[in-house]
Amino acid sequence: MVFSEAFRSALGSFATGVTIVTTNAPDGSPLGVTISALSSLSLEPTLVLYCLGRKTANVDDYLAAGRFAINILAEEQLALSETFASQQADKFDGVDHSPGDNGCPIIADCLAIMECSIVDTFDGGDHIIVVASVDKVQVDGARDPLLHYRGGYAAIGEEM
Repeated sequence: MVFSEAFRSALGSFATGVTIVTTNAPDGSPLGVTISALSSLSLEPTLVLYCLGRKTANVDDYLAAGRFAINILAEEQLALSETFASQQADKFDGVDHSPGDNGCPIIADCLAIMECSIVDTFDGGDHIIVVASVDKVQVDGARDPLLHYRGGYAAIGEEM
């Protein structure tokens, strides 16, 4: 196996939650992208980081906005994950959402929402590492999360 394939396979063996990061473009229109590279960074102060692909559409708008929301998806929201991972022009068409306290789109029925403010960004190769303070948290933990595992989606205890 080629090293890069082995590396991808090793990382694919690490199950991650699936999220949609949302913000607003300069004209106020909503933006969103599916992200699985999310990590807690600090409890004091409350910090998270996520990795944004450099080839993401509107990448500069995500960074310039200065704030965003992390929408943590439940297992029944797989279709939303696929929509926001696509190149579809209006990813919010038909998606139930409303503005959060920071003005960023909050997607209905997610497991948890974190409204965040960007603190710093760092070079991460083909990604940009975005470090942010968490300003507000909402949790509805009654359902199971949507997971990404071995290149596909999975549920707790089984592959989908």
